[in-house]
Formats: sequence, structure tokens, C-alpha cells
Amino acid sequence: MTYAGSHRLGVLSLDVDRDVFELRRQGQLLCKALGLKGHELVRVVTVLSEVGRDLLGSSGLQVELRAEERSEGACFLASFTWRGSGRPGAETVRAARRLLDRSEYRTSEEGHTLTVGQRLPSTGTSRRQLIEQAHGAVLGSGDLSMSEELRSQNRQLLRALEESRAQQEELRRLNEELEETNKGVVALYSELSSELEETNTGVVALYAELEDKTRQLRLASEAKTRFWANVSHELRAPVNSVISLARLLMASDADPLTPDQRQQLSLIAGSGSTLLALVEELLDVAKAESGRLEPAPADTDLRTLLHQLRGTLGGTAHEGVRLDIPDVSDFPRLVTDEVMLTRVLRNVLSNGLKFTTSGEVRLTVETETRGGRTWFVFTTTDTGIGIPLDQQDRVFEEFYQVLGMHQRGQSGTGLGLPYARRLTTILGGTLALSSAPGEGTTVRVDVPAELDAPAANASDPDRDAPRTAEPVGRLGSLVVVDDDPTFLGLLRPTLERIAEEVTEVTVSSRAFEVIRKRKPDAILVDLVMPAPDGYTLLGVLARDPVTARIPVVVLTSTDPSEVDRTRLTHARSVLNKTHLDRERILLALGLAPAVSAPASPVAGDAPAESGRTTA
Repeated sequence: MTYAGSHRLGVLSLDVDRDVFELRRQGQLLCKALGLKGHELVRVVTVLSEVGRDLLGSSGLQVELRAEERSEGACFLASFTWRGSGRPGAETVRAARRLLDRSEYRTSEEGHTLTVGQRLPSTGTSRRQLIEQAHGAVLGSGDLSMSEELRSQNRQLLRALEESRAQQEELRRLNEELEETNKGVVALYSELSSELEETNTGVVALYAELEDKTRQLRLASEAKTRFWANVSHELRAPVNSVISLARLLMASDADPLTPDQRQQLSLIAGSGSTLLALVEELLDVAKAESGRLEPAPADTDLRTLLHQLRGTLGGTAHEGVRLDIPDVSDFPRLVTDEVMLTRVLRNVLSNGLKFTTSGEVRLTVETETRGGRTWFVFTTTDTGIGIPLDQQDRVFEEFYQVLGMHQRGQSGTGLGLPYARRLTTILGGTLALSSAPGEGTTVRVDVPAELDAPAANASDPDRDAPRTAEPVGRLGSLVVVDDDPTFLGLLRPTLERIAEEVTEVTVSSRAFEVIRKRKPDAILVDLVMPAPDGYTLLGVLARDPVTARIPVVVLTSTDPSEVDRTRLTHARSVLNKTHLDRERILLALGLAPAVSAPASPVAGDAPAESGRTTA
């Protein structure tokens, strides 16, 4: 370290006790002159006295007092030097290090050096003036008087005691304030802890209440889903009967009808079809909510699909409104669930037609490539009344209908758009809406060109059923087991075109006996019957060697996906009762090629000459 200057203030030899007193006196005078005072002054002179007494008697002991200018500031130093084997006491060295800013001990062959020092405070007086004051203080101090020195030390000790007492008083006062503060903190902590405990109790109670409400909502949702499914199931069979009976009465080979009767039957059939579509939508919504609605992807003829939409919706437009559905060609392959896609587009277009009183409702079809995947984009635009911005999210809530002029004179359940969006999501796509009052509405439906098929069910009896068997004429005999006489009456013309002899069993307990006796070529079994139900009958048929080889097709009013397929044993297929025709039944039995034309309703099959037995 570079010194900016070193000034010797004096050198003392320490041989007797009186020399130690002189060292203390001169050290005190010099330190005062250099600006040290108070505790710092007492610490310096105390260390000088203790080191001097500790080393007294050492050979050649002397002390040099000086002031040094260093880079970190001025410092008062006292360097003790001596020869021989004497060493300062460990306690003395520790005290010097604890009380002063500097304490260094070095030893060599020439002797020993112990340097102690204290930084000097900054003052307005120049350092030269301070040095001159220090010299003057020592020179003008006179000879040493032991009694005066003792009195001086006593006065210093008294001042130190007074300062210490004052500090103790201040410390006591601070401790009292701290204690009061601690009491306040403890009281505040107790209050906050109590409030926090009350809050936590409230939170726990609220959480329990929320959990209970969540459970109740879940149970209510499940009950609602079961209600929809049960009611829809119970409605489907009679509605289908109404439609089929109306079509039977209007068939070309039925008794002639007056124009008014034909018109009335047409209205009955049309209303029945609308009601059946609504029932099927309710069932689909219920299944979608419970996660049981799965798509059945297959090659889709988009041109035929759009043609059917054009024919179905063309008559529903208001007078003066044009429905524009394109006749597409040269589009990429589309693999999706055709039924679901048809329902999505039908709902979106129907919604546009319902709220458009002039202008047009237009559907456009485009393809886009995103992320290496092809997407079909179906965009419906209309010139209708539009939807307010604050209502555009709510129209996707089930059963919600926009209030005001939007619903004036319009019927509906509020299921159309929510149902369409659910189906679009199941198809792997998205449905987005944009609209403004008076400016019409645009709905965009994006679906992937290829929808991945769900994993096959290992217990699905359709999975291994033959699909390319050679067509046959008519079976020799067939047994149908069903307790619904209305359904049997509707199905009878179709069955008479399939088999020469049809045996109807309406009491399930007699079914096994009749089947074992007649040994028919095929069996149709309803699942939901009074005991024994269809599942039980299937098990009995499978265990008997005589009946186990007879092909069986299951009939049900519920969706085939809801059937417990693990209990179907050797049944070949599951068919829904809603749309049954000759080709579908033969295909399910493995006796006809895949159906290539749209299925006709039950009533559309003309009866053929055959025998019929009721058991």
C-alpha cells in the first residue's frame, strides 16, 4: 500500500511503570490534537497502556507514535519494538484487534514489532495544522505528575461510566419500546390468526358447499341425459310407426285416397319426420354429453349429400329467398361420418333459412391444406336479420334462443347450433359464427378430409360379419321375436319379401320352443322385452346345439352403440328399428352384398305372396 505521507510525533523508551503513564499521557494529547475524542480516544489510550504494561521489561522496548496519510484516510499509529523472546499476551492482542481499526504483529531475526492504530476523523482543519497542533500539545504539556495523571484517568473513567450509563438508559428505553412493539405485534398476530382461522373455516365450508353443488349439478346433468335418452327412446318407436303407417296409406298399391286425404297424410308424414329428426337430435345430444357418440367414417359422396340437402331444404325457404347449394365435382376424397356431416349442414342451412325473409342463403365448398392435411371448408352465408354481438356466444348454449324479433313467429328448440357444433367437434373439425344485426350471418364449418376411424370393438358382432356374400332369393323360413304388434305390422311386408314363411313370436317365453321346433333359416330378436329379454334368449340359443348355428340379427329401438355387446353371444349384427328394409336385413344376415342405394323406409317395401304364422 502506498503512503501519502508519514509524520513522526514522538518516540518513547519503556523501562519502568512511569514510562507507561507517560505513553498514555502523550498518546491522549496527540489523539486529542488529531481529532479523536470520546470512546475512540479512550479505546486508543487504553490499548496503549495495556500493551505497554504487557511488554514492560522486554529488551530495548520502545514505542514510536506517528500519523500517516494512507489511501483510505489518515491514521494514528503506535509501533512497539523490542528484542529477545518476549511476546505480547494473547488477550492483549485480541483486545487490540477488537477495540482498534488496526493491529499487526511481526517478528524477525532483528526483533519484534506490534503496530496498533485508529483511523482519524475528517475535520475542516488541514492535516499539516493538526500535526503542528499535536507537536505543540506534547511540548506544552510540561512534566508528568502522577497524581494529575491519575485524576485525569479517573475523570476519563467517570465520563466513560456516564456515557455507558446513558447508553444503558437508552438501551433500556429501546427495550421497553421494543417490548411494547412486540406486544402489539403479538396482539396483531393473534387477531390476524383468529381472522385467518375464521376465513379458513369459511373457505372449507364454501369448498364443501361447492363440492356438494358440483355433485348435485353432475347428478342433475346425468339425470337430464337419462331423461332425454329415455324419453327420446320411448318417442322414437311410436313416431316411426306414425310415419310408416302414413306412407303405407299413401303407397301406390294401397286403397285410393281423395286429394284432401292424401294432403292430410302428407302433412302427418312430414310432421312425423320432423319430430323423428328432433328425437334423434335429442338422443345424439344426450350421447355426446356422456361421451358415447362416436363417428363411423366412410367414403362420402359429397355430390349426392349436397343434392339431398338441396331437395330436403328447398321447400322450407320463405317466398323470395333463394337457396344456393353448389353441384360439386373434382373434389378430393372425403372420408367422414356422412350422417353427422349431413345433420351439421342441414342445421346450419335451416337456421339461415328460418331467419332470412329476403335475399339468399348460400353454401360454398372449398378445400384447404393446413399442416400437411386437407380440410373441407363449408361456408353458409345468409342475408337474414343477423345476431347481436352480445348474443353470439349464447346461441351455442343448449335450448337458448335469442330474445326479441329474432324469435317472433319462429319455432325451434334452441338445439340446432349447439348440436351442429357438437357434431362438428366429433368429426374433428370446428364451427365458427360471425354476424351483425341487419347484415346477415356467416357460419364456417371446417372438417378434415379423412377422419380416423375409432378402434374396432372386439365384441362387435358386425366386425366379422360377411359383407360380400352372394345375393339370394328368399329364405325358406324366418322367426321374428318381438312383443310390439304395431312394429310387427309395419315390418311384415318387408319380412314377407325375405322369407317364404315368417313366424311371429310375441311372447318371449315361448320363443325358444318355437325356434327349436321350426329350425328356421334366420332369426330376428328384439332386445327389450318382458322377461326373458333378448339378451337371455340369445344366451339360450347359443347354448343349444340345434339353434346355435342359426344366424341371428338383433333389433333395437335404441342406438346400436348403446347395446351391451358383451352379451350378444353369436348374434351377427345389431340393427336399429327406425330404418329397416330388405337389403339391410339380408346384409346383416350375411346374405346380400353391401347396400349401394339409399335405404327405403319399411312401408316402402311391397308385400309378396308368402305364408305367415303367429306363435
